[in-house]
Amino acid sequence: MVLAGTAACGTVENLSAGQKLDTAFEKLGEERSIAFELDLDTDAKSLMALDAEQSEPGEEMPAEIAELLSEGTISVSMHSKKPIKESEEKDFTAMAMKLSGPEGALLEYRMVGDWIYARVDAATLGGMSGSPLPPAAELPAEAGAFKTLLEGGWVKLSKKEMEETGKNMSGAEGLRAEEPSAEPSLDAKTQKKLTDALKKAVAENVDFTTSGGSDGTEHIKATAPFRTLVTELFGALKPLRNDLPIGEELPAAKDFADAPNTKVGADFTLKNGELTEVSVDLAELAESAKVKKFALVLRVIEGEKPEAPAGATELNIEELMTSMLSGAFGGAVADEEFGDVPLEEGDLAGDTQMW
Repeated sequence: MVLAGTAACGTVENLSAGQKLDTAFEKLGEERSIAFELDLDTDAKSLMALDAEQSEPGEEMPAEIAELLSEGTISVSMHSKKPIKESEEKDFTAMAMKLSGPEGALLEYRMVGDWIYARVDAATLGGMSGSPLPPAAELPAEAGAFKTLLEGGWVKLSKKEMEETGKNMSGAEGLRAEEPSAEPSLDAKTQKKLTDALKKAVAENVDFTTSGGSDGTEHIKATAPFRTLVTELFGALKPLRNDLPIGEELPAAKDFADAPNTKVGADFTLKNGELTEVSVDLAELAESAKVKKFALVLRVIEGEKPEAPAGATELNIEELMTSMLSGAFGGAVADEEFGDVPLEEGDLAGDTQMW
């Protein structure tokens, strides 16, 4: 949104581009349902070549992970009682997220009303990670809904139960958890100062070009030298340092001295004035002759209200945790992991890392 608004501060072409982007984002914000897909426009070979330049011998990216990253897609959809631009967390009545790989869905999550739904391709994900889960057929009847989850079926959890379990865990003796502090927020005056500062920095460093066709499709491309842009952006924040909820010191210009100053671009695609795609070209930042195509792409798709899947098995969190701690999901795994040493009550009292 800052990028869209800043175009109006520059040249005549920037002004025209800014007005079109402003209008497109405004239309998107007026919707009550929104959906988009996110993926990488690259190939597995490029990803593995890029990773090999930065990894220690023996720690290179597996081919399966490179294939998932290059061909995988993250889909997100949400529905609100209000227009998206006016919505707060409490206004969203349904959300959904899906991670898809070359062979189909690997992980799905939905939040509809008072329930959270999930399903997972445990065999595929376990194989990719190198830590396969036990086959569902080997689990005892006590595994219940967890067995359904490993079989690829839908399970559901009560939002209220999850919240209560979280409170009980945070108050459990030995964890010594404190009540979370309220998230810092910006007042309207500071928000305006921040937006104005970022607009000025972007307007002075980003160039816009437009191109279009006869079918109503138009491309607006924003380009800027990477090191110069990030240096100016953080420089614009320095005068507001005391007004911003930032825990660490802001980086200075010297911190970006080794960053490439090649031009990077973001391509906005509009169809009849509506935003349909944003592609950010990152190939130049890779600084590798082996990486020819490397972009992050977000596609806006038709938004529909996520629905609850039929036939989901309820997963009781308390029963699940009790079964896991009692070894109901396979004593062989526990024996391999911990040997013959029995796990006594209180052994986990001070070990908060596992949570």
